[in-house]
Amino acid sequence: QVQLVESGGGLVQAGGSLRLSCAASGRTFSSYAMGWFRQAPGKEREFVATISVSGGRTYYADSVKGRFSISRDNAKNTVYLRMNNLSPEDTAVYYCAAGVSSVTSSRTSGYDYWGQGTQVTVSS
Repeated sequence: QVQLVESGGGLVQAGGSLRLSCAASGRTFSSYAMGWFRQAPGKEREFVATISVSGGRTYYADSVKGRFSISRDNAKNTVYLRMNNLSPEDTAVYYCAAGVSSVTSSRTSGYDYWGQGTQVTVSS
């Protein structure tokens, strides 16, 4: 069992930045592919970014490419999402997810454990 706890969300003005963190319990964090997803009110949960076990490979949704950066620190059991140049369209609850298959995925079905989410609100 893995527990994921997100933090770092909040209210920010358009053009601002935030860094989300996701702390994982358990000793096998370094064997999980990790992902970030988001869900805006009335919309489906959508893929944001994913990172491989070693951190050597990352993939992003087109909507965030060039503005967001995913990284991980396996020694700290933590994955991060750095978000720059935020826009109101980025407003959503952001979730981190862990996949025991160790395979990066842009699909929610590719992940086995989910955090409770952290709210990000971007004002115009």
